[in-house]
This record gives sequence, structure tokens and C-alpha cells, in this order.
Amino acid sequence: MGTVYVTEQDSFIGKTDERLSVKANKATLLDVPLIKVDGLVVLGRATVSPAAVFELLERRIPLSFLTGTGRYLGRLEPELTKNIFVRKAQWQAIGESARAIHLVQGFVRGKLKNYRHTLLRRDRECSEIDLQAHISQLEQAIAPIAKTTSIDSLRGLEGAGSAAYFGCFDKLIKGSEFGFKTRNRRPPTDPVNALLSLGYSLLRHDIQGALNIVGFDPYLGYLHVERYGRPSLALDLMEEFRPLVVDAVVLAALNKRSLNPNDFTTEPLSNAVSLTKEGLHTFLRLYELKKQSKFKHPVLLKQCTYREAFEIQARLLAKYLMGEIEKYPPLVLK
Repeated sequence: MGTVYVTEQDSFIGKTDERLSVKANKATLLDVPLIKVDGLVVLGRATVSPAAVFELLERRIPLSFLTGTGRYLGRLEPELTKNIFVRKAQWQAIGESARAIHLVQGFVRGKLKNYRHTLLRRDRECSEIDLQAHISQLEQAIAPIAKTTSIDSLRGLEGAGSAAYFGCFDKLIKGSEFGFKTRNRRPPTDPVNALLSLGYSLLRHDIQGALNIVGFDPYLGYLHVERYGRPSLALDLMEEFRPLVVDAVVLAALNKRSLNPNDFTTEPLSNAVSLTKEGLHTFLRLYELKKQSKFKHPVLLKQCTYREAFEIQARLLAKYLMGEIEKYPPLVLK
């Protein structure tokens, strides 16, 4: 089953025996064994019974709340694991330490290399478009990473690489039904940005859950600066997965016509764009299918799903900080 997404407004989420149920308007929308649930995401308004909250905490199943448009609000999850040694190593690496710099290099390298592979793939598939200038800009941002020992400078390289990637993101979308000019959010004002923002919110839920399982404090990161309420480490680890999971789902949904302009709606006052109920169900299904798809992990050299890879990368991160491996290997796939 994986993650359960509740999209029906004013739903009631309850627990009966060993099963999780979702009801709305006196109808049962979902009834599933709790053993099959990895996470619960509520988009919009819903009531969660005390019995369901207790069971979710007991089973260490994270519960996240998003607005109907996909903006992240908060989450309920069990206390951190008892592995204080992971958090001790995490705290000891703060600042401009050698370990922090190495990790930021890995996060940035992983993200930008995956961006580059996305553009190379599109460039090979479509002879009528030319992405070489953007690919060169990405390569120029990647080249100095290994020798850059300032975290602020690494942030600059990440920004330059991301600008090169999103500068040609419109060329990755086939057809003329959807356009993309620039990345915007809070609120997203076009369908492509609406999908990206929603996808990144879902990815944050999954990555933060993986960090919690391993024993990290998700609020202490290295690439993303500390800010009240910001899960900086979750945002750090998300970087290498953004193009692999979310961007891939968004592009596939648009290019394969799984979504069309009728699946989006625009708020008249704010111009915020969001998915319709039917469009949301389609996107959530595609996102969940992507998480369950398998690939060969380049470090472990075995098949795993992206959902499993979230925890694998979190564990590799812990092993590096605790001195069990010499380097942190970001997930890079061609």
C-alpha cells in the first residue's frame, strides 16, 4: 500500500481493530490494514480520531498535513529513535567542519549531476532542440565542487546549476499545452510549478520520515541554513532525489498526457494554480508508482525501490558521520 493520501475534504480518519479507515459523507473511502501503511498524508481538512493518532504513533507511521494546493503545514510523528550516537555525530559536524563541507559537496554534486543526466537524456531523444549551452553551464557548476571548501560558495554553485536547469525546463515538456518560464511558489501560478511544489512537499514527507527512522534530527542540516521550523537536513537529502523522483514524475505526467489543462484550476484573487480533485488523484498515483519502481543502487549494487532508497541514503549519511565509511555517496543515476 505504501503512503495513504487523504484528499476528500472534511474526511474522518479512524482506526478499527488493526485497520485504518477513511470516511466522508457517511461513506467509507478506504479501509486498509495498518501493517500495509508506511505514511499518511492529509491534503486539506480532515479529522483524525485519538485512537488513530495513538496507533500511528505506536507504529511509527508519520502523518503529514498539507493544504489542498500542496503547501506543507506540519507533521505528527513519534519521538526520535534512541540512537543518540547518530545525533551526536550530526551535531559534531556543524559549521564549516570537514565533514559538513564533504556532505554539502555530495548533496550539490548529486543534485547537479542528476540534472545534467536529465538534460543529456532529453538532448539525445529530441534532435530538434539544443540543450548543449545549458548542459555546459551545469558542467561548469559541477567541475569546481570537489575543490570548493566554502559552504557558501557551494551554495552558489548549486544556485548556478539550478538556474541552468530550470532555464531550459520548458524544453523538457513536449507539446504546447503547458509552458514554464521560471520557478515560482507560495503560491505557484502555473500548472508546472503547481506540480513541482506539490511533488517536493510529498518528497519532504518521505525524506523526513526516513531520517527519523535512522535517528537524525531533521532540523539540523548543512547545505540549508538553520531556520525556525525548517527541517534543514531533510531538505539537504532531498536535493539528489528532486530530479530523480519529482521532476521525473512531473515530466512524465505532462509528456504522456496523464494530465491536461482541464486538471488544473486557478484562484481568481491570488492566481494560485492547483490540481482538481481528479487531477490530484492522478498525480498522487503516479508519484506512488514512481516510489515503488525499482533500479539498481550504484553503491549497494542491488535492486531497490526509490522508497527504500530514501532510507538507504539516510543510513549511508549516518555511516559517514559516524566514521564507518570514508565518503558519503550521493545517489546519482544515468
